[in-house]
Amino acid sequence: MAKTNPLEFLQQVRSETEKVTWPTRRETAITTVMVLVMAVASAVFFMLVDWMIRLGLSALLSIGA
Repeated sequence: MAKTNPLEFLQQVRSETEKVTWPTRRETAITTVMVLVMAVASAVFFMLVDWMIRLGLSALLSIGA
């Protein structure tokens, strides 16, 4: 494999970064808020599922005692 000159490498990196479509500040803010909302929603969902399983197991174990 041929070695690349460091200067040539940096030029290639720069030309590739110019091809990237960067999100706007508004798009970044909206995406951040959506991620936070989904994280809270999934945390609440799993908390409720855990609570229901705990209630079910407690009821099942209290029957045998």
